[in-house]
Amino acid sequence: MRLELGHVNISDVQFGEETKIENGVLYVNKEELISLIKEDENLKEVDVEIARPGESVRITPVKDVIEPRVKVEGPGEIFPGVLGKVETVGSGKTYALKGCAVVTTGKIVGFQEGIIDMTGPGAEYTPFSKLNNVVLICQPVDGLKQHDHERSVRFAGLKAAKYLAEAARNVTPDKVEVFETLPLLEQLNQYPDLPKVAYVQMLQSQGLLHDTYVYGVDAKQIVPTILYPTEIMDGAIISGNCVSACDKNTTYHHLNNPVVEDLYAKHGKELNFVGVIITNENVYLADKERSSNWTAKLAEYLGLDGVIISQEGFGNPDTDLIMNCKKIEQKGIKTVIITDEYAGRDGSSQSLADADPLANAVVTGGNANEIIELPPMDKVIGSLEYVDTIAGGFDGSLKEDGSITVELQAITGATNELGFNKMSARGY
Repeated sequence: MRLELGHVNISDVQFGEETKIENGVLYVNKEELISLIKEDENLKEVDVEIARPGESVRITPVKDVIEPRVKVEGPGEIFPGVLGKVETVGSGKTYALKGCAVVTTGKIVGFQEGIIDMTGPGAEYTPFSKLNNVVLICQPVDGLKQHDHERSVRFAGLKAAKYLAEAARNVTPDKVEVFETLPLLEQLNQYPDLPKVAYVQMLQSQGLLHDTYVYGVDAKQIVPTILYPTEIMDGAIISGNCVSACDKNTTYHHLNNPVVEDLYAKHGKELNFVGVIITNENVYLADKERSSNWTAKLAEYLGLDGVIISQEGFGNPDTDLIMNCKKIEQKGIKTVIITDEYAGRDGSSQSLADADPLANAVVTGGNANEIIELPPMDKVIGSLEYVDTIAGGFDGSLKEDGSITVELQAITGATNELGFNKMSARGY
């Protein structure tokens, strides 16, 4: 598959009479966007705000972040199986609005939702403080069940991203990147002397608002399978979960997966990037064994020399991570795992809930239990009433002056396990 990804750079977002892109500015017809989102009868109130880098703005509780993208040529539509027909994506031309995102907030769905500060110390821990954010504040109708609430807000963010991206359809991109992965036998023969490497992407699928969707299918319903990397760039995988904000893979993370992008950058130079194996994170032991067996089998079947494995979440998924790592290593295939740590506020506790001697190449996104002080902001988009109860918060987190004391766990993207962050550690 060959995908041309056009970058349409957005330097600012403003409200205007027409939704359009002009001289790098995204103008948004606020009333038109609100009308689109309010088509969902589960939402009684919808508002739209703009949050720019450097502004004294706090967004919370954050549910998802989505980069607007539009398919301008080739089969399928962005977010296939969700907003578009179930058609294979990953080829043709797609334009992405770089420098901006849609952020969803409103009444809390699950307790594991996060904070984005657009300035101050908290802004240094989240990549989303560097974006011009179109923020949807979605309030559900009274009595709406949690799963219906989550679905409505998820679809609201995706619909808003698709709506905004349409403004780029006839715009000339500022930059075009080309990504290509050939059918397997052709790909293996293209660089026969380079090590064959694949990416094993673990998808959160524990249920109870811990869900990820692949072509619209809940990932807990799949068995491990193979994707072209470019499918991910076209929205084949979207977030639908409420895991801790620090290591949650938002839809933005999936669309901009840095493991995929870095492997493409080394493709044909240092390694032969064969493709992506997606697998799930299950609750029951038998399901964990089945999925890790299939993952290792696929890695062996592809004749790989090495894999990079990323996870999402912590605790229970640590077992899936170590199972995948151990079983793939036992096939004679080298592994590197990407995770983060819950090592206690002083960093002295065991970092993962599971371990194995074969997991000897580890990249960490940092310690999610580290404490951070967030100063008050001039403006809050959303609500502060949940700060004491979100994951990473505690009784007394929110101070009277609006400042907040929380663990990094509460900051969206702070210890992301795709490596989409600034934090890491080095062992000696």
